[in-house]
Amino acid sequence: MTQVLNIHGVNDVRLDPAPAPRAGKSDVIVRVKACGICGSDLSYIKLGGIHRKPDGVTPIGHEAAGEIIAVGEAVQDVQLGQRVIINPMMTPSYIGSGGPEGAFTQELLVRDARLGDSLLPIPGDLPYEIAALTEPLAVALHGVNRAQVKPGDKVVVFGCGPIGLGMILWLVDRGVTDVVALDLSAERRARAIALGARASFDPTQESLRDTLAELHGTARVFSREVVGTDAYIDAAGAPNILSDVVRIAKYQSRMVVTAAYMKPVELDLGAMLTTEMTITTAVGYPTEMPEVVAALPRLRDQLAPLISHRFPFARVIEALGVAATPASAKVMIAFDEPAT
Repeated sequence: MTQVLNIHGVNDVRLDPAPAPRAGKSDVIVRVKACGICGSDLSYIKLGGIHRKPDGVTPIGHEAAGEIIAVGEAVQDVQLGQRVIINPMMTPSYIGSGGPEGAFTQELLVRDARLGDSLLPIPGDLPYEIAALTEPLAVALHGVNRAQVKPGDKVVVFGCGPIGLGMILWLVDRGVTDVVALDLSAERRARAIALGARASFDPTQESLRDTLAELHGTARVFSREVVGTDAYIDAAGAPNILSDVVRIAKYQSRMVVTAAYMKPVELDLGAMLTTEMTITTAVGYPTEMPEVVAALPRLRDQLAPLISHRFPFARVIEALGVAATPASAKVMIAFDEPAT
């Protein structure tokens, strides 16, 4: 027997017993060693699950790394004992997001497994918990890629949760040194500074326009004074962010929305028209995960502080509560014992 973390309804998540999975001829089974808690996990719990049938459940968890313990006869180039990272976007059931599998379990079935695609080898002796950061770091990298930033650009990141912090790491790593981080939590702002952000502040306590004008300078669009920021990345999702940015954005500045919005927002299209600014979105990581895996050994020491809390799998429900607090960054679940 094993256990699986399932959503049964709105704010109803349980650690349920389940039979150990069996691998079909094209499948593998991964003994999960580490799995991070994602903001989407918390959203699914608030929604009561996704794609959940009446009286059914939604298994969750998708930021996983572990060890191969069973290999189907048709799976190529995968060995027992191999250490791997799961790419859930490349699995047929999109693990942890509404399909029949979730990675908060001791033994995870990966259907139609393919090395270099749904399974990525862990480089060297990298710890499992660092390897399990690959998925959120890939989300962050995709958002940065969509912003099309370069060294010398002035960038603002809204939100210093795990994705926002990952974005700051990638921005600094590619030579963008003028990064301003915004968050309501002092703990998260401190983490942003430690990762290399030039400055950070709470936009509910300081004027967004005035503080950015001081940090990034000003420009003019027709008769309006605007701030000199080149790109904005929204990893927070507050309903006022888009409208506030449109009012202060300079000519041909860029904005990328990575946060999930559940309700429509209003925009001043008149102001946006005169600036020719670009607003786009970023979701997931269509191509970024292998690049992240390749960078993990080089960034290993910088990545460790992204993990704010560690819990054993037996305390995963407690860990979910911690992950919902502003003081947390990445909350990591460790699986130290094999399933029995």
